[in-house]
Amino acid sequence: MSKFYIVVAEVRDGKLRQVTLEALQAISLVKEDDDFVTTVILGHQIMDIAQQLSEHLNGQVYVFDHMDLKTYNAEIHFTAIKHVLNTLNPHAVFLGHTAVGRELAPMIAAYLEAGQLSDVISIEKSGAEILYTRPLYAGKAFEIKKFTDGPQVVTIRPNNIAAADTVELHAQIITKEFTPPSSLRSVVQDVIRKTSGKVDLTEAKIVVSGGRGVKSVDGFRPLQELADVLNGAVGASRGACDAGYCDYALQIGQTGKVVTPEIYIACGISGAIQHLAGMSQSRIIIAINKDPEAPIFKMADYGIVGDLFVVVPLLTEEFKKALA
Repeated sequence: MSKFYIVVAEVRDGKLRQVTLEALQAISLVKEDDDFVTTVILGHQIMDIAQQLSEHLNGQVYVFDHMDLKTYNAEIHFTAIKHVLNTLNPHAVFLGHTAVGRELAPMIAAYLEAGQLSDVISIEKSGAEILYTRPLYAGKAFEIKKFTDGPQVVTIRPNNIAAADTVELHAQIITKEFTPPSSLRSVVQDVIRKTSGKVDLTEAKIVVSGGRGVKSVDGFRPLQELADVLNGAVGASRGACDAGYCDYALQIGQTGKVVTPEIYIACGISGAIQHLAGMSQSRIIIAINKDPEAPIFKMADYGIVGDLFVVVPLLTEEFKKALA
């Protein structure tokens, strides 16, 4: 019997987040040929984004386009999502393991009385079973889990599953009517952006991160220049944030963001376990530190012992030449 799968798409700053396409690919790893895939996209003036999304699946794209959906509010967004849940009675719902996905997923799971698996980094079939792998204890261990019964809700960690390719037969776009709830427990009055990076930190393929070794706010400038050349994002350790060198929005670690870029460049970061918890799954780790005994070198694939204020500008210039 055919089953319905739903991906809750995520839009940020007028762009489709990459993790949405990764969630679509995750569904392709678990569904059968006769199963149906529907994506739900919510926002305001998002038809162009919905068209882009439709190019990546054979199925349907439900579009909820309303002024009240422009700024994320869990109550308002969930009201729209419930309509789709009631209509399709899905076998599984997939979301990105982002701030939005982490809030919506348990709401969906409770509504469907479903099991939930969060922060999934890989999926594989073993006979008739679907096995999901997720990290534990700040990445020191991994567990493999499976669903045994009932509806399922899954969140996918960004940058771990390849994004879905475009398809020849594009999805059907269906515009849905939306009526906001008459009363709300909370209202978003304003959104203040504290970061100005061009690339989202959690989805960046390259992250240049600074620790206490940057010494000041100005110390992050060469890191930003290197990140700009590489089309990457700038991150920071908690030590740098606590020292006031940068905003906590850049913090990577156990109490900050978890990133899994293809290349992670750690500049002036000693390698405390709390920081490693947020970046240890990076594919390639490059450490730059004056202290040859810094713990970060034990984790790094490549290490440069030297002053970051000398090394980073040199790297920036060399990358400019290579990319030219």
